[in-house]
Amino acid sequence: MSNTNERVVARLRRKAHVRKKVNGDAERPRLVVYRSNAHIYAQIVDDTAGKTLVSASTLSEDVKGSIAELDKKGAATAVGKAVAARAKAAGVEKVVFDRNGFRYHGRVAALADGAREGGLDF
Repeated sequence: MSNTNERVVARLRRKAHVRKKVNGDAERPRLVVYRSNAHIYAQIVDDTAGKTLVSASTLSEDVKGSIAELDKKGAATAVGKAVAARAKAAGVEKVVFDRNGFRYHGRVAALADGAREGGLDF
């Protein structure tokens, strides 16, 4: 087994432990973060209804144009602000943060800070 596969398995194990405790409902949906090498994705999910309420990523058209000159952490902050703006438009003020097994560090923390700057409470 290669190092990459071991890392993926370890992240999925951490993710399962976190998901036992973190659930989103209509009152406080879940802000989920996924980080790949090139991009970062965020979506707000209502687990009771099983629906994604809003989402944003570095591939979204409105975000993509504004992050052309930014580094990865700056792009993550911009995605956090974009998902917060979309959430507020959808009537979501409070969320629970699901780091999806990733360390709360670097781009994941930058996205969370951007979402807080955008007005989300978690």
